Amino acid sequence: MRNRGSYSYGSEGPATAVAEQPQPLSADKKMPVLVTGAAGLVGIHTCRELSKSGWQVRALIRDPARGAMALGQLPVEFRVGDVRDATALRSSLSGCGSVVHLAAIAIERKGESYAESNTAATERLISAARAESVHRLIFMSQNGADSRSPFPFLHSKGVAQDSVKTSGLRWTILRPSVIFGPEDQFVNVLGRLIRLTPKVFPLPGGGTARFQPIAVDDVARVIRLSLEKKGTVNQIYELGGAVPLTLRQMTERILTAMGTHRTLVPVPVKLLRPLVALAQRLLPNPPVTSSLLDLLALDNTVAHNALTEYFKVVPIPFAADELQYLRRITARNALRSLFERG
Repeated sequence: MRNRGSYSYGSEGPATAVAEQPQPLSADKKMPVLVTGAAGLVGIHTCRELSKSGWQVRALIRDPARGAMALGQLPVEFRVGDVRDATALRSSLSGCGSVVHLAAIAIERKGESYAESNTAATERLISAARAESVHRLIFMSQNGADSRSPFPFLHSKGVAQDSVKTSGLRWTILRPSVIFGPEDQFVNVLGRLIRLTPKVFPLPGGGTARFQPIAVDDVARVIRLSLEKKGTVNQIYELGGAVPLTLRQMTERILTAMGTHRTLVPVPVKLLRPLVALAQRLLPNPPVTSSLLDLLALDNTVAHNALTEYFKVVPIPFAADELQYLRRITARNALRSLFERG
């Protein structure tokens, strides 16, 4: 396919010819689809979307208790394992027809690095998929991911993305802007920080950083459509919500959703760096890290939004009515979250 504009890339070449016999381009609904990171934000909604559409879902989780709480009401098959474990990946992929690779980390912690969890794990997944004759792969990348990026998180996702493109599998790469939903780790973090900062809320860099927040249910729908549509093979899609918003605009909508008020005060990023560095040293679960603070310098909007232009999905707006889940945040559970270990 060559007619989708600049949001769709990739071509078929020697690296794509991994099967001796021609294979159907769309994924086989009669075979299980493995979802990695199934207990995470996108994983929960993807398992729900696929299950209700008749897919056989196999969920790869690390924590059985957490997996049961997140997915226990869905007709999914559980596999316990870590995406960094090649043996666990092969076992989980056995008998599957496709895989949706969502597992990744946005914040490095002790024992979890970008290089291992985002990059090497993806390469192991590709090897395991080849070994188990799983030909179809949906890979969740990130808007701005690039192997040449100086930002560690975006670099790790970019290297993984390159590995997917040269894997020889029938891949689709999705590159969303910031994702919001009940279990998200961006909007919820802002909500918790608001609860912990009465009266005044600091806006890094004046809140001029730009995003195009996309609802997790819209992302899950795109994942399903990517599996079902033949034209998505060997394509890259940028995904965003209805409109670009600055961090200030997002914060204003979050405040409205929470039914509270704060005076928004611009603070230079350089003044926040020492506080963020101190929080990283002292807190088991810091809300922001230095590497994530650096990402505010980048524009996180999409030039060609495949959500609307190709998949024809009407975006769920980033609006107070859609952010009511933030009302459950209290100062007590916001404080407790800082000391929770991943």
